[in-house]
Amino acid sequence: MQDFLKNFSLEGKIAWVTGASYGLGLAYAVAFAESGARVVFNDINQELVDKGMAEYKKLGIDAFGAVCDVTKEDQVQNFVAEVEKNVGTIDILVNNAGIIKRIPMIDMTVDQWQQVIDVDLTGPFICSKAVLPAMIKKGSGKIINACSMMSEFGRETVSAYAAAKGGLKMLTRNICSEYGQFNIQCNAIGPGYIATPQTAPLREKQPDGSMHPFDRFIRSKTPAQRWGKTEDLMGLAVFLASPASDFINGQVVYIDGGISAYIGQDPGNLDPSKFTDIDESTAQ
Repeated sequence: MQDFLKNFSLEGKIAWVTGASYGLGLAYAVAFAESGARVVFNDINQELVDKGMAEYKKLGIDAFGAVCDVTKEDQVQNFVAEVEKNVGTIDILVNNAGIIKRIPMIDMTVDQWQQVIDVDLTGPFICSKAVLPAMIKKGSGKIINACSMMSEFGRETVSAYAAAKGGLKMLTRNICSEYGQFNIQCNAIGPGYIATPQTAPLREKQPDGSMHPFDRFIRSKTPAQRWGKTEDLMGLAVFLASPASDFINGQVVYIDGGISAYIGQDPGNLDPSKFTDIDESTAQ
């Protein structure tokens, strides 16, 4: 049994999580560090990198961070070279960095559309392209893409985001198809609705004490009747980064409390007294 459990260890691995100064990226990086990996991360500006470094230091994690825009190939190549020089060869890449613009399609400019596509789809292409040669040479590697329920479903005001995440799902499958022969696995995590500071306003009580309409809507569509926590994503991230998943490739695994398997119920039938509330003070 002891030997089997070693398959889930990331001891000695170097894991790069893009945009991991806070939120889900930070959660992935913390999970990797607790499983034995050395964490490296980037973000779009020095302020965010400093914020991330402070958080990792507070958690006792020895992380390497630097400024790098994932949409700029020269910056990404320089970042990877800097990591290889100062830390070592990257074994695990999580394409976490992403943005969303909630704008009706007919009101969205081409520039706004392109910015979302550049960060959410072209960025993972550039970063994956940068780490693949060393992974091929080593004969092993893990790439984990941050897909979304919008890889499968549409929703009003997120046309660019859904298009990018749908494309990222297919990029995941294509990396698997091209590079699986080199013992490289590329899979994706598809989070549902996760409690983070960014989504906190959608869960706030209304002035009359009632539930926020969107909170009620999400709970009515989710068999678990709760929002996800960042901790809910950590186990799958470690699994997909570890040798335990060496024969899993090209898959998108949804962590959504069952929302993608459920047609939902009338929001008016919900009983809030039965809900498990999220501790907002601990939400990443």
